[in-house]
Amino acid sequence: MKADREQAAPPKSAQHKSRLWAEVVSWFWVVLAFVLIEGGVAQARVIPSGSMENTVLIGDHVLISRVGYGAGVPFTSYNVPLWRAPQRQQIIVFRAPLADQNFPDLIKRCIAIPGDRVKIVGGQVYVNGMKIDDPHAIHRANSAELPWENFPERAAELPYYDVPEWRDELAKQTVNGEMIVPAGKYFMMGDNRDNSNDSRFWGFVPRENIIGTPVVVYMSIDGPGDVWLPGHMSERFQTYLHAMLHPTSDIRWNRMFHIFRDDAPRTGGAS
Repeated sequence: MKADREQAAPPKSAQHKSRLWAEVVSWFWVVLAFVLIEGGVAQARVIPSGSMENTVLIGDHVLISRVGYGAGVPFTSYNVPLWRAPQRQQIIVFRAPLADQNFPDLIKRCIAIPGDRVKIVGGQVYVNGMKIDDPHAIHRANSAELPWENFPERAAELPYYDVPEWRDELAKQTVNGEMIVPAGKYFMMGDNRDNSNDSRFWGFVPRENIIGTPVVVYMSIDGPGDVWLPGHMSERFQTYLHAMLHPTSDIRWNRMFHIFRDDAPRTGGAS
């Protein structure tokens, strides 16, 4: 009987192959889940600039919903647009249209959608001839006469107006003092209107660049702004370590689990 049991037992090499195959399969499902979640469901981002203050702060760690907006491959720029499109006044995360913008992606507010007519007069935004209620926007004192607060009328005076493609496109899209947003593109601006490098300076955002919209702040650290820039990994690690040792001063506890509610007005419908 003992001999029969030993004869029926599988060889050790077969057992090893079986365990190895089970390990490979389990890791395959882990990787597949990561690709599906990161590529089409949610992503995490850290805010490196103050262009969206006071809505989003430097050092905010936000969770981005990609559901319906796009599907991509993690760690690549590959992105496939899906059925959802940005709406006016939504906060949108998108891949930077220009390769030399120092950030792989940007976060701004969608001001105008395809077909909209836009102009800014003294800092007040008009969409399709209607003044929009824009409570999120902040302006510096005495900024109403600045070129970027009078757009596109004084677009030629903008300090970053040196992108030939944008100069040509803006000229074609401006009719009777209003800029018309072309099909498949969006006009984005930061809430911190006088400290935002946005569509006024470099142009429209193509639909295929849209990544998603922020859902919640899961962590917010009051650290030096440059540590959140790409390539500052050692400084970022030191900032996290300092926050762990000084949580009462470095962590913005009042920002924790702040939810971005899509409750802004949509004034300025197509006409």
